[in-house]
Amino acid sequence: MRVALVDLPATHGVVSKDTVVGGYGSRLEPFSRVTRVIAMMKRRMHDTPSVHLAYLAAILAKEGHEVVWSRGRLDGADVAIVLSSLVDHKHETAWADEARARGIHVGFVGLTASKLPELFRDHADFIVIGEPEAAIARLARGHTLEGDCQSEPIEDLDALPFPQWDVPGLLRAGRWTVPFAGRPYGGGVPLLASRGCPEFCTYCPHRILAGHRMRAVDSIVEELTYLSDRFDHPYVIFRDPLFTQDRDRVIALARAIRAKGLDLRFECETRLDRLDAGLLDELHAAGLRAISFGVESVSPDVLRKVGRRPIPEAHQRAIIAHCRRIGIATAAFYVFGFLQDDWQSIAATIDYAIDLGSSAAQFKLLTPYPATPLWKQMAPRVYERDWERFDGFTPTFDHPRLAPADLRFLLGAAYTRFYMRPSWLADWFRINATPVRSVARRMDARVSKRHARQEVAMMARAVTC
Repeated sequence: MRVALVDLPATHGVVSKDTVVGGYGSRLEPFSRVTRVIAMMKRRMHDTPSVHLAYLAAILAKEGHEVVWSRGRLDGADVAIVLSSLVDHKHETAWADEARARGIHVGFVGLTASKLPELFRDHADFIVIGEPEAAIARLARGHTLEGDCQSEPIEDLDALPFPQWDVPGLLRAGRWTVPFAGRPYGGGVPLLASRGCPEFCTYCPHRILAGHRMRAVDSIVEELTYLSDRFDHPYVIFRDPLFTQDRDRVIALARAIRAKGLDLRFECETRLDRLDAGLLDELHAAGLRAISFGVESVSPDVLRKVGRRPIPEAHQRAIIAHCRRIGIATAAFYVFGFLQDDWQSIAATIDYAIDLGSSAAQFKLLTPYPATPLWKQMAPRVYERDWERFDGFTPTFDHPRLAPADLRFLLGAAYTRFYMRPSWLADWFRINATPVRSVARRMDARVSKRHARQEVAMMARAVTC
């Protein structure tokens, strides 16, 4: 059987899916000069292949099937397995309609297909509900999948074959280092050392498909060894939502990487309260070059309302400072539009993001994603009926204090204020000379005043329109 694994590129904007937002995906449509530059970088650094489809490739190949990777070409295949997303589902279903018209048996996998199968039923021969490996294993053994196919979670992650990356066209050719960025230009290879999330944030889709499970250190090291044999100096992107949940486990992993002499670099996502200087030193010695983490809001009360445990400010600053000292790039995530937010609280969060001094920052709008606890709470407020607009950058619900135009304005202001600063460039290039940093801070004040004048003018135009 010839099976096509289909991960469609977006027709507009910059779409990230697979493990992004738990699998619902995000779409950045540039709305300012700064976000145009960010979008350009994302296209080259964040367009990583699907680790979930690579697992399916391994399962199918193990049973002797021919596996091809498709970014949209309609070459001959007996079955096509399409990676679903919320933000690009119309494109995905249109592709499926054309494939089925050519006689291809089409199925959808992923979080969106699992939680919103009604978006895909009229366009598919089968939909996998749940983690896809169990159902695709049945397909590989000769079963025909039809309709909604329940797929049980994989309890023993170590029992899965390693994702198969030697499918033609799967990995982007050409990769080079961007100074001080961590991730290279050209992206990297994703790896899952665990699945699910042990936290209880009400807005997060990472915990709604299956429970939290972790792989054994030996299994992870074996996969890293495979990648090091397959690629020259691989850059590995750990896609776990909370990579350092178990401190002893990740220290054992770091030491095993060094003991094996693996020549690789990697990044991870975690919580700052799951990091300390000793752990960072161990991970950096093993190849850690970038971390991402959620700060979300400067207000502990806002965070508690959505089930997120606040992290003391002193600890946040200490961890970022230590990362800067040893050469680990940091990316902080922020969310605007919590129900308790107003202009002042979001402005305070923007100021905090600038003062905290991470290497990069991502600002998004609170989005009530389907099947999350937040969705159940906020569904009566949701006015948006186009699921593709649940992209993380578009207002979707009636906020008690802020109009949609206010939220979009504050989002744009955050990106401009964070990145259009001389001191941000000094931080990015790790310039620590006191005279240079003093000049940069003075220039920051002048740039901030100019931003303030521009923002006042923009708001004035918005009011008169």
